[in-house]
Amino acid sequence: MSDMTFGVIVSNRGFFPDKLAQNGRQAMLSVLKKAGYNTVSLDGRQTKYGTVETLDDAKKCADLFKANAEKIDGIIITLPNFGDERGATEAIRRSGLDVPVLIHAEADQASKMTIANRRDSFCGKISVCNNLYQAGIPYTLTSSHTMPAKGEDFAIDLDNFAAVCRIIKGLKNVRFGAIGARPAAFNTVRYSEKILERYGISVEPVDLSEILARAEKLKATDKTLKAKLAAIKKYVPTKGIAAKNLMKMARLGTAIDQWAVEADVSATTIQCWTSLEENYGIVPCALMSMMSENLMPSACEVDVTGLLGMYILQLASGKPSAILDWNNNYGDDPDKCVLFHCSNLPKSFFESAAMEYQAIIAGSVGKQNTEGTICGRIAPNPVTFCRTSTDDSEGLITCYVGEGEFTDDQLETFGGYGVMYIPALQELMEYICKMGFEHHVAVNICQRADAITEALENYMGWEVYHHS
Repeated sequence: MSDMTFGVIVSNRGFFPDKLAQNGRQAMLSVLKKAGYNTVSLDGRQTKYGTVETLDDAKKCADLFKANAEKIDGIIITLPNFGDERGATEAIRRSGLDVPVLIHAEADQASKMTIANRRDSFCGKISVCNNLYQAGIPYTLTSSHTMPAKGEDFAIDLDNFAAVCRIIKGLKNVRFGAIGARPAAFNTVRYSEKILERYGISVEPVDLSEILARAEKLKATDKTLKAKLAAIKKYVPTKGIAAKNLMKMARLGTAIDQWAVEADVSATTIQCWTSLEENYGIVPCALMSMMSENLMPSACEVDVTGLLGMYILQLASGKPSAILDWNNNYGDDPDKCVLFHCSNLPKSFFESAAMEYQAIIAGSVGKQNTEGTICGRIAPNPVTFCRTSTDDSEGLITCYVGEGEFTDDQLETFGGYGVMYIPALQELMEYICKMGFEHHVAVNICQRADAITEALENYMGWEVYHHS
């Protein structure tokens, strides 16, 4: 987290004890430092105790934030006392920063309610929020209206706020690579590039034939190609996979890696079904698994909005994401289902994994042309799931997000699979079907539904359903 920086505004109000603001500033900065975050804040040489109270203070704070705009990921307003309701708003507005804002109010102690110790932050927070609301500046609240900066509850809220900041920063001017055409049989993954572009998300397409041509032109002596082949063999057990197919994977993987750097994309989605099998003789699953494991998420079937869900989850957690099908009921349990893919899941999802062939389409294109899947049972873990979609008729991005857990319930099947428990699963399935969402869902081994909802709904302005 050391690369994350918060701009800190310590709001003060003159007819409350200055020592509260002075001590509150020190407390907040020490908490942030201990948590591993960098800070940008006024000090006692610039304003009284480094706080913001007057318009002149706000101007100085704004200038400081402007000078550090490239590094500031979010702003924290802390109220050790009532605070000045206008100063913080003026500082943010004049800085020109468009980042998430967290409002913290220090808690009073019932035993210290004299004029010398009373904070009134409980009241002051309402006034600060009112001013931010009037100015059209979105902001995030802590889980309790007031709380000690040095308490465990604030540590949790701070961690969630950092996830919000990572999501918003990561979605600014991001580029996704779409390799190949959408499979004709998958209308479900159609999407609007124009709606995504409106929110700063660009899609860089490339024809699959161009990537395959690059792959074929690579010389056997190419050092990068040799390194890719070694990485594939090291990634998971490849016993039984033909040597020629491993080399095909290495060629394709090297070509994708090179194109991704040239196109400056942060994630990819790849045409698979069934062009690669019929025209090149492998599946790309292992390569996609490796990319996702290395925090460059990759989705199949040119599912760009599914890829967006993977990317958002990764930003929230810092961990790899997978894309799966909502695939089967699990017996007669209404709150459990089977999630499955062929699969391209990151290996960190599995109890153990090995490279195999794609059993579903082997009968139509030949088993020898479907080698390269990463197969295994998903390990029991708490998870967050997310799906984004473009609603063309309404001209907006819609999303659902929630939490569940992969279980250790008995299941024997093929591909990459796991049993997931989600409270009120039937209500979620009803929502997915009624709202016309896709059959794919992005999943991450984390619990970040609250942060994702806050980021996408409050700051991006998307339509979000939080299943809980």
